[in-house]
Amino acid sequence: MLAVLVVIFLVTYVAIVLEHPIGINKSASALVGGGLLWTIYAVATADSPIVSGQLNESLLTTAQIVFFLIGAMTVVEVVDAHNGFEVITKRVRTAKLSSLIWLVGFVTFFLSAILDNLTTTIVMLSLMRKLLARHEDRLYFAGVIVIAANSGGAWSPIGDVTTTMLWIGGQITALAIIQSVILPSLVSMLVPLGITAYVLRGRDVVAAPRVESDHGLHTTEFERNLMFFLGLGILAAVPVFKTVTDLPPFMGILFGLGILWLAGDLVHRNKEAEDKQHLTLAHALSRIDMSSIVFFIGILLAVATLEHTHILSGLADGLNQIVGREDVMVLAIGIISAVVDNVPLVAAAMGMYDLTQFPPGHFFWEFLAYCAGTGGSILVMGSAAGVAAMGLEKIDFFWYLRKISGLALIGYFAGAGVFLLQHQLFR
Repeated sequence: MLAVLVVIFLVTYVAIVLEHPIGINKSASALVGGGLLWTIYAVATADSPIVSGQLNESLLTTAQIVFFLIGAMTVVEVVDAHNGFEVITKRVRTAKLSSLIWLVGFVTFFLSAILDNLTTTIVMLSLMRKLLARHEDRLYFAGVIVIAANSGGAWSPIGDVTTTMLWIGGQITALAIIQSVILPSLVSMLVPLGITAYVLRGRDVVAAPRVESDHGLHTTEFERNLMFFLGLGILAAVPVFKTVTDLPPFMGILFGLGILWLAGDLVHRNKEAEDKQHLTLAHALSRIDMSSIVFFIGILLAVATLEHTHILSGLADGLNQIVGREDVMVLAIGIISAVVDNVPLVAAAMGMYDLTQFPPGHFFWEFLAYCAGTGGSILVMGSAAGVAAMGLEKIDFFWYLRKISGLALIGYFAGAGVFLLQHQLFR
């Protein structure tokens, strides 16, 4: 049975990696793979109550992550529906490309920590289309935005899906991950950013012609500011909520979502139904990326099967004997995440190494958060942010490989070096 489970999981994994060439959505592959794995495990195991109990246990962990993601994505959609991000984007102005790229890099880095790397990438790329007329300039900015978004998401418990998984799973704490990963993440952005700014030195910004959008026509400045600051405040307060109450993060985000919903209904209560329809939280729920949510459900349940059958623990023992060094293993995981999706990679690592072997706040988990979060920048298809940039700006895979991948790789190792040095000095 174990051999069959491994083969099915590997086929599922390959189908996820080759999503675009084979034309099959990775969510479908994850659901079919997860369904097959649990079905075979249940049929081959005589004690069905044990299998049902294990599935319920895995479902509880998966549901906490899914509820949190649904809440966070809905908050972001509500802010976007009110054009709330204009609070930031309308202030980003400068005449030189080299100055603009520094400004964009830092805004992306810190915004990604509060929102998430995918949403931040889309917001910043939309801004670049309003600011830059030349496509060549926008390509360089898109590359820097991908790197900065992934770096910014790595040090925040809510900035990247993999970091959120580790946080909800109890492997890391909010304060510890910020303290240990923010400086390495900043370095992983600063190095590529500095090199790109040097390449673009002396070049002027060629402004794009101003185009008025009909999105959010019925929002006032007060409504934009209210929803922007309330939405970001709710997201930023979730780690505090967990620390104070010791309740799971999904409870904090759902509580905040209720507050945002209440505020929206009060602000728009006197408007006609047609005018406020696209501003409601109910409409925002229809706009969230449910395909990604379904993918997380499928892949996390698939990995859980390998965990309960002790396949992952056996793999962990083998890796420990062959590699022998935790830092080398985690560095390799980060580089591999540039080729394959980092969600199943981190999910597998969480199943391979339990909290008795590596307790909460251990070097292994914090370094994994950094490497899995920033390693995806090495290739344009290595992260959700990169895939979004590839679609929005029509970035060629080989252009990114020639112009950006080397910069991202240098930044990745520079940040990793800072993390390891920091660990040696202070731990």
